[in-house]
Parts: sequence; C-alpha cells; structure tokens
Amino acid sequence: MRVLVVEDEKRLAETLRWGLEADGYAVDLAHDGETGLEWGQLHPYQVIVLDIMLPKLNGYRVCAALRERGVTTPILMLTAKNGEYDEAEALDTGADDFLSKPFSYVVLTARLRALVRRGRAGPAAALAFGDLVLDPAKRTCRRGGTPVALTTKEFAVLECLLRHDGHVVAKHEILGQVWDVAYEGDPNIVEVYVSALRRKLDAPFGRRTIATVRGVGYRLVADGPGASHE
Repeated sequence: MRVLVVEDEKRLAETLRWGLEADGYAVDLAHDGETGLEWGQLHPYQVIVLDIMLPKLNGYRVCAALRERGVTTPILMLTAKNGEYDEAEALDTGADDFLSKPFSYVVLTARLRALVRRGRAGPAAALAFGDLVLDPAKRTCRRGGTPVALTTKEFAVLECLLRHDGHVVAKHEILGQVWDVAYEGDPNIVEVYVSALRRKLDAPFGRRTIATVRGVGYRLVADGPGASHE
C-alpha cells in the first residue's frame, strides 16, 4: 500500500516513514505543499497524510486543489491547531478526516486503515487466487488453510500481484506500489522477493503459481505446470 506524507517537520516525517514502512506501507515524503500537490496528482496513492501548516502552499490549498483536479484519494489532515473552525475548514476543503498534533501513532494508523477501507468499493475483503488467500486487514496469508509467514515486503509484493487478478504486472509497477518514489536501488530487488514468495508459497505445496513473463514482469497462474520460474 502506497502512502504520501506531506509534512515539513522533518523529524516527524521521518518517524512516520519509519513506522509506516515497518507496518508494510510504501511511503513517499514531501516537505512542502507544492511538492505534495504535484505528487498527489501524479502517483496512485491509497491515502494521503497532509499537514496544514506547510511552506509554499498550506494544506487547505493543497487539499482543495487535489479535489478540484479530480483526485479522490482519501486525505487525513494533520494540524498543530485545535479547534472546531480548523476541523470544519479541513473537512470543507475536501479532507476525509483530521488529527491534531500531538497524536498517537496507533490512532493514526487505525484512521489510515479506516480511510483505505472507505476508499474501496465495498468492505475490505480477503484476496484469493485458488487456495491462496491473503487477508490485508488481518495481515495473514494461507495456502490451502495452512498459515504462511511473510515479511512485510513479501506480503506487499504478493498483495500487488493478487490485486491484478492474474494479469501481468510489470516490474516497475511493483516497485511503484511496494517501494517509494525515492528508491534508487537495483530494480532486480523485485526478483529477490518473488523468489522468496515461490520458496514459501509454491515449493512446499508442490505448486507453480507465480510465472515470469519475459521482459515484462510477473503474473499469477493456476498451477501452471509450464510456467517459467526464471
């Protein structure tokens, strides 16, 4: 799941990035309103965390501009202010929720999960492909009823593949959804995690679920005996 955090207090921004990445999110950080507005339009975020007091453009103006330009991504607004008029203005400019500083990280993440659930067409549901079941809400994975332990990145890569329902997912798409916009490492990191998923999800169960599409990316196949596992 990819999140944009627009926050000019760099220590707080880095703390949020650290916590959210530990919880399995891919996090992009913007430290001013203009950058937040640009990235909010360009990238397919599942949720945006937006501070109000920002350089260049304040959070109200960023939120209003995103809504005017057709961006429907759920927005949680952060503010050091506390009062009914500030809360009302946040909602009136298009925010979906607000949270006053200082805030509890546990409450922040609970509200983000709620916003993501609301942003989907219908209640959050487990993702299934044959007997492979991934439950994003409970952070669990099962194959034929057997629990399979996954790391946060393995979970995110598998979720990305499952959400494409058997269609080919390009390597750069996986990078964009699971890592962040600042990632400058080897794109072959995707292959490392796909190999790990095959070792955990396929090999122990005698399956061949994740196929390589040469020169493109990966897709899920229904026990394809001829699937390439390069």
